[in-house]
Amino acid sequence: MTVDSPRLRLGIVGVVTLSLFAALFARLWFLQVLNAGEYEVAAERNQQRVIPLPAPRGRILDRNGAILVDNRASNVVTVNRAELNRHSEPERRDVVERLAVVVGRPAAALTGRLDDQRFGPFTPVPVAEDVPEEALIELRERRHEFPGVDADQVAVRSYPHGTLAAHLLGYVGQINAEELEAAPDTYRLDSRVGKDGVERTFEADLAGIDGEVVLEVNAKGVPVRELERRPPVQGKDLVLSIDLEVQRAAEVALASGMAKTQGHKDPVTGAPVTFGGSTVVLDVKEGTVAAMASWPTFNPADFVYQITPDQFAALTDPSQGTPFVNRAVLGQYAPGSTWKLVTALAGLKAGLITPATTIFDPGTYTIPDCAQKCQRQNAGRAAYGDVELRKALTVSSDTYFYDLGARFWQQRQRLGDTPMQDMAALLGFGEKTGVPLPVEAAGRLATPEGRAEAYAANPDLFITGDWFIGDNVNVSIGQGDIAVTPIQLANAYATFASGGTRYQPNLALRVQDQDGTVVREIEPRVDAQVDLPPGAYDPIVDGLLGATRSEEPRGTAFNAFAGFPHDAYPVAGKTGTAQTGGDRKDDALFVAFAPAHDPRHSVSVVMERAGFGSTWAAPVARAILASLSGLEEPPEVKPVSGSSA
Repeated sequence: MTVDSPRLRLGIVGVVTLSLFAALFARLWFLQVLNAGEYEVAAERNQQRVIPLPAPRGRILDRNGAILVDNRASNVVTVNRAELNRHSEPERRDVVERLAVVVGRPAAALTGRLDDQRFGPFTPVPVAEDVPEEALIELRERRHEFPGVDADQVAVRSYPHGTLAAHLLGYVGQINAEELEAAPDTYRLDSRVGKDGVERTFEADLAGIDGEVVLEVNAKGVPVRELERRPPVQGKDLVLSIDLEVQRAAEVALASGMAKTQGHKDPVTGAPVTFGGSTVVLDVKEGTVAAMASWPTFNPADFVYQITPDQFAALTDPSQGTPFVNRAVLGQYAPGSTWKLVTALAGLKAGLITPATTIFDPGTYTIPDCAQKCQRQNAGRAAYGDVELRKALTVSSDTYFYDLGARFWQQRQRLGDTPMQDMAALLGFGEKTGVPLPVEAAGRLATPEGRAEAYAANPDLFITGDWFIGDNVNVSIGQGDIAVTPIQLANAYATFASGGTRYQPNLALRVQDQDGTVVREIEPRVDAQVDLPPGAYDPIVDGLLGATRSEEPRGTAFNAFAGFPHDAYPVAGKTGTAQTGGDRKDDALFVAFAPAHDPRHSVSVVMERAGFGSTWAAPVARAILASLSGLEEPPEVKPVSGSSA
C-alpha cells in the first residue's frame, strides 16, 4: 500500500483534473457554439439604441377641402435619462436647473416629466414643448453643459379655426393602458391617440405608422453612428361631411342666442349656473351631418400636450354648463310640441283622423274618464275654434292633439297600448341614430310597460305603476317621461321630409391620401324605410309651412321668420316649448326642413331653460337656414315674440 499510494493519489488527481477540464470545455462549447446566436444578439443590443420617430396624424378636412385639423411643427426639448443618470445627483440637479432657465419652464415641471415612468429608459423624455428658436440655438451652442439634452421638431395637432366643431372633431391624448394592451404592435407607451369625436372613431385611418432610428452607441451609451433609419408614414386624411361655413354659422347663431338666455342662479346657493344648447344640421338626401354644434364648448388645442386638473374640472363642471359634453348627441330632453309630427302620423295611420277631420278648440281641454288634474289648456289659453290637421300644426293647438292622445287610449283594444310610441320608434326615437361618434344617448320612450317595469324595480320612486289616459294626453304633446336627443329630432324630421328614408347619419365622406387619392368612400347607411300613412305628407308639410309664415292663421314662428325669402326657400318648421318642472324656465326647441317641397336639410335647435321655442330657438334656426339658403345674410339672433308652443 505504501508503494502504490503516491501513484494512486496522482491517478485520482488526474481523473479529477480531466473531469474539470471536460466540464469547462463542454461549457465553452455550449456558450460559443450552441448559444452563439443568442449572445451575439444580446451583444448587439448592448451597443444599439432604437429611437422612435412618431408619425404625423392625417388631416381632417371639411367637405370642400377646408382644413379643420392640421399638424404643426413644435420645438420639443428632450432628455435622455440614461445618459443624464451617469452623472451624480448634484450634477443632474444642476443640469435640470440650468435647462429650466434656458427653456423658460419651472425646474419642478421638468423634474416631474423626468420622473414619468411611462417613458422607456432609452426613450427621450419631452420636458418642454413649443420652445422658442432662440432657446434651441442656445442649447446647441452650450451642448457640453447639458448632457443627454436634445431638441427636435415634432408634429402636433393644430386647429386653424379654434374651437369650431370641437365636440365633433374630438381631441388627441396620451394612450392609456387599455388602449395600449388592445394594440401593442401599433402603439408605444408615449403614443398619442384619438380620445373623442372623429379623432377616436377614425383612429385607424388618422394614425400613421411610426418610424425609428437605430443608433450604435459606445460603452458609455453615447451615440457613435446611425445604423438604420425607417421614416414615419403620415396617417390618411379624413374628409368630413360638414361644411365649414354652415358649421360656423350654426355655432355663431347658437352661441349668440344662448348668451342672451343666461342669468340663471342655483336655487340653493344663489351662485350663477350656465345652461347649454345644441343644434344639428342634416343633409336629407345624403344622410350626412352638415353641421353639429354644442354650447358651451372647449378648445381641443388644450389637449395637445397635457391638460391640467383645473382645466379638466372646469370642462366637467355642471355650474359652468359642462362644456365637455356634446349635447347634440348626449343631451336628452322632452320634445314638447315638436313631437306633434309623431302624434299626427300615428293618428293618420290608425285612422283616428283624416287631414280634414275637424275638432272645436275653445282653448281648454278636459280629459275624459279622469279623476284628478283633468284640465289642460293651450299656451296662453288661446282659442282656435274649428281646427283640422294643417291648422293644428300651424298654430300648435294642444287641444287638437290632447283629444287625439285620449282617443288612442280609449281605443287601445283595437289599436294597442302604444300607437304613438310605435310611430316614434319608426322615426328613430328611443334608440341611437348610429352617428359614428364614440358615445351617443338613446333617448327614452314612455310606455305603459316601461312604467310598470320601473315601478316593480323601484316602487319607492313612483306613486303607482299604472298608466292612465292622462299619461297618453301628456305624451301626445311631447311631455311626460319622453326624452329625445337633438340629433334624433333632426333625423326624425329628415326621415319624414325624405318620404320615409331613415339614415344612420354619416360624419365623413371619404378617407384619402394627402395628394387627394381616395382610399375609401364612406357610403350612405339606410337604417329603415318608413311607410308613411297614405295622404299624410302634403297636409303635414302645409301645416309646418304655415308655422313659419304670417298668413292667417299665423304660425307659431312667423315673427322669427318675418322677411325671410319664403318664395325662394320655403321653410317647414315646428316650434316646441318643453316643461322642465318646478319654477324653472322651459326648454326651447325648433326643428325644420327646407326647401319644403324638395327638402335638402333638416335643422334642430334645443336651448336649455331658455323659454319659448318660438322666441329663442326659432331665431337661431332662421340664422342657420339663412346660411344654408345663401339668399340672405344670417341675421342677428335676438328674441322675438310669438306663441309659446
